[in-house]
Amino acid sequence: MTVTDSRSSDTSSRRTLLVFIGLMLLVGLNLRPALSSLAPVLARIQQDTGLSPLFIGALTTLPVLCLGLFAPMAPWLAKRFGPEQTLAGGLALLAAGLALRGVPVVPALFLGTLMVGAAIGVAGTLLPALVKRELPAGADLMTGVYTMALCLGGALGAGLSIPLADWLGGWHLGLASWSTLAALALAAWLLLAPRRDEAPLPSPGGSMRDVLGQPLAWQVMLFMGLQSSLAYIVFGWLPTLLLERGYGEGEAGWMMAGSVMVQLPAALGAPWLARMGRDQRPALLSVLAMIGGGFWLLLIGPENLRWLGIVLLGLGQGGGFSLALTLIVLRTGNSRLAGKLSGLVQGGGYTLAAMGPLGVGVMLQLDLELATITAVLLAICASAAAFALFAGRNRRLEIDAKGQLVTR
Repeated sequence: MTVTDSRSSDTSSRRTLLVFIGLMLLVGLNLRPALSSLAPVLARIQQDTGLSPLFIGALTTLPVLCLGLFAPMAPWLAKRFGPEQTLAGGLALLAAGLALRGVPVVPALFLGTLMVGAAIGVAGTLLPALVKRELPAGADLMTGVYTMALCLGGALGAGLSIPLADWLGGWHLGLASWSTLAALALAAWLLLAPRRDEAPLPSPGGSMRDVLGQPLAWQVMLFMGLQSSLAYIVFGWLPTLLLERGYGEGEAGWMMAGSVMVQLPAALGAPWLARMGRDQRPALLSVLAMIGGGFWLLLIGPENLRWLGIVLLGLGQGGGFSLALTLIVLRTGNSRLAGKLSGLVQGGGYTLAAMGPLGVGVMLQLDLELATITAVLLAICASAAAFALFAGRNRRLEIDAKGQLVTR
């Protein structure tokens, strides 16, 4: 190969890499507005539909439960149709589900929300394995960039939900408007996604049954589930809890948006923090402490410290979710294992996380005080910290010389 050919190849590879990063950012931007845009308009939905707090709780729980139920299907779908085609299907389902929520009847709202959860469950599970495949050397750092896009999408969904509902003339049209962004991501992915025409090489060991037999996989999954339950409580109920505290509807929506926006630097910086040592336990415990402190300040602490609570909650949750996804990359030896672990961690984790929003709905239905709800949230933080002590250790799933899955 000549020098010119070498330079041309390097330029082409660099361009392909930049396109892939751009696509990851665009896809990530779409995987949270469907969830965060719902919470600020829950009071309007309840007023217009007459749904009880328990049914409103079910509405906030449904997409998270679907994340857990459909995430394990992602590796199977990717094996059958290819990860690129499967992700495209997920984006198409996301756009359709968001558009369906624009139909102002309760069944359409629930069905569209189910479709949204299924789509995000499949798409979100595929991304860590795709990142590990395309960027094996910097997969953990790219995970931080992708998580930052998730957080930005969540902030936009929370902050623009009320303005879009007012501008478009109804909460249902505001929710449906996010289908435009999903359609844009689908079009970009179909046009620019990297193609791998070669058949995947067979790899011994590493079946889902093998992964299920590894305690490390369960430790990462339980940490993911517990910290995710706190995140989806914020997406589903934080504005409502702030209204209970006495804040106005608009202020509550912007406080949630501010918290999600603060997640951006934490999501980007957490993988660098994790790389500073082989042991991620200090980083994991730090973000959980910030989450607990943020909840306490916002719900029962001094009102003049509410913005400190917003910052702490945002930093903790942005860093916590980014670290949870980074653990999937750090705890696996190749992209195939990363896909398997991602399916287990996100499938089981999100199923567990769905209990969080549902539990808050039940507590509100029972008219429990904010102090009691806060105590439950702090207990979840403590439980997540217990599993972080195991998941954060320097261990990794690998295939040994005999083709068996082991933890090293």
